[in-house]
Amino acid sequence: MRRVALFVLVLGLISIATAGLASPAPEVIVLPGATSAEGIATGAGSTFYAGDLFTGDIFRGDLRSGEAELFIDAPAARMALGLKAALQYDLLFVAGGPTGQGYVYDLTTGATVAVFQLGTFINDVVVAKDAAWFTDSAQANLYRVPIGPGGTLGAVTTLTITGPAANLGFDFNINGIAATPDGKLLIVAHSGLGALFTVDPETGESSAIAGVAVPSVDGILLESGRLYAVQNFLNQIAEIRLSPDLSSGSVENLITSPHFQVPATVARHGNLLAVVNAKFDTGFPPTATTYEVVTVSR
Repeated sequence: MRRVALFVLVLGLISIATAGLASPAPEVIVLPGATSAEGIATGAGSTFYAGDLFTGDIFRGDLRSGEAELFIDAPAARMALGLKAALQYDLLFVAGGPTGQGYVYDLTTGATVAVFQLGTFINDVVVAKDAAWFTDSAQANLYRVPIGPGGTLGAVTTLTITGPAANLGFDFNINGIAATPDGKLLIVAHSGLGALFTVDPETGESSAIAGVAVPSVDGILLESGRLYAVQNFLNQIAEIRLSPDLSSGSVENLITSPHFQVPATVARHGNLLAVVNAKFDTGFPPTATTYEVVTVSR
């Protein structure tokens, strides 16, 4: 009887634990006190970071529990667009939009590590191997910040883009950025053209990714041979299968949610994609009263 009772108890504990793991993630996570929003990045575990576009503040939350709070109360005159957490260095990189700046924060304390004056409209950032790369939506440039041992940051260099991605004929040109794991090739989204391009990080030469049209493209994310492209005013994420050499691709799925309201950027945690609603449909600056992260299953 003792063995039977012990067996039943163990089964009960397993059932409770399994139920806890299987509980769905919240579909909407409000950023308390946010006055605008644009960028999102995932951190350790189910942690996420999201930025207040016009104040530069950074929120930290949990995609599984749905909790969120102010993490970094940014100094005046900063802004926050694309974000990328580099866990190996304990650093958070933030694009500063029309300030022309890029910011680096300590992921543990939230302290400012560095401020870089880069270009004109710094829209997004990716960390690829030993460097962070920032995009400029007003110039055909990428800005490289080298990252050394222990997270030491080097001097900024400018990579001039040539080829079709260098088109500056629109209000917003190069926007989102991703990189292969080895850092040997970059991918940029061109909002005006509604297209994706590869960029050689050594020469700046760009090439179109054939077969993919992504109108209203904003932030992008490359993971496990799939590229996720946020199409902001279309309220959807295009899931794109890329060829091994990244020269072509095809849209395999369009991910939507009734909670999307002009999502801007995307991050991933396990089987979840998380976007932040910029709500530019309410105006620019937007006039919504609340801003939130929305999660969808991939």
